[in-house]
Amino acid sequence: MLLLLGAACKEKAKGDKKKTRQDAQMQQASEETGAMTDPWEVLFDGTSMDAWKGYRMAEIPSPWKLEDGAMVFYPPENGPEGESYNLVSRKTYGSFVLSLEWKISEGGNSGIFWGIVEDPKYGQPYETGPEIQVLDNKRHPDAANGDTHQAGALYDMVAPRSDVTKPAGEWNLCEITVDYESEKGKVVLNGAEIVSFPLGNEAWDAMVAASKFKGWEGFGKSRTGKIGLQDHGDMVAYRNIKIKSL
Repeated sequence: MLLLLGAACKEKAKGDKKKTRQDAQMQQASEETGAMTDPWEVLFDGTSMDAWKGYRMAEIPSPWKLEDGAMVFYPPENGPEGESYNLVSRKTYGSFVLSLEWKISEGGNSGIFWGIVEDPKYGQPYETGPEIQVLDNKRHPDAANGDTHQAGALYDMVAPRSDVTKPAGEWNLCEITVDYESEKGKVVLNGAEIVSFPLGNEAWDAMVAASKFKGWEGFGKSRTGKIGLQDHGDMVAYRNIKIKSL
């Protein structure tokens, strides 16, 4: 009887170990499958700026620093006149959802571009890429130049429905959707949808024609391009940047 009980205990122990190994293997497989099916591509996780470079440059320009889990732009005090230090993604994107956080300095100005064509004939990202405005609405004079220049706006074309920005020096969560299939785009800022706009159709063309970008050769023409973060001469920070292709 004791021999039978001992054998049974040994068999149970073997079975428990086998089950534990199987459970571990299933968990690992589940995690690997989840990683493979995750639609989000991380563009900045707080540790590396490898997914970015300077516009028409090979590397990250020196005024951009990795600091406290963010990419922070410190405007040079004695930089060459007319020199810009805009960042662009190394990869190009078509339709997407872009999620990031931005923090602007007091009186600061910056912007988020998409559809940038990096070509020698275009000196700045804004010549081709539409911009979602990043701004200190309370202090920067551009906020008084019409509501299409305020934070969250599709710059000079569509104004935000409301001002949901946090004070300068605090983080704002921004989600930008650009969907050429549905011909629609939108901006969600701090959980509120504040901007919607047409894309890649006659309504878009009419909107551009009524803006400062009327007649610009390459503006908003490409359905694929780079994501950009603007140097507008003011301190600004970005973090937790990810993108999902549609």
